[in-house]
Amino acid sequence: MSDKNGITPTFPMQMRGLLLLTGMYNIAWAAFFKYFGEDFLRWLSMDSTWTGAMQSNWFGGMGMVSAFLVFLSAFYPISWRYLTWAGILGSLVLSFWFLIAFIPELGWNKRTIFQLVFNQLLWLIPLSVISIRAIEVKKYIETIEK
Repeated sequence: MSDKNGITPTFPMQMRGLLLLTGMYNIAWAAFFKYFGEDFLRWLSMDSTWTGAMQSNWFGGMGMVSAFLVFLSAFYPISWRYLTWAGILGSLVLSFWFLIAFIPELGWNKRTIFQLVFNQLLWLIPLSVISIRAIEVKKYIETIEK
């Protein structure tokens, strides 16, 4: 059986690998916020004399949990697609949080833009594509079972 276009939807291993990579990459960046806190924020501000008192521990912790859920979703991406959705939601929340809490204090510079665009927002594209593919494959499997 095939879908309406005559193509059988599949979930290739490359997508699982991308989920694993996304999870590991985002865990690493969130760990910088959690474990290096003030020093990492000083680096992000591009000002070695910056003395802001921001709490990055919760931001890093939430980022690590969100990334770990994406990492776990790679093992059963079709049935655990909810974990991918949690990762997408987590990335959106962290992006908004970074904009509201960190940008006013740190300012816009090449490092903060990198953090926001490449570490938060850019990952939404492959996660969304993978999530859509998982939904298509799940629907296809359900039609076969009927």
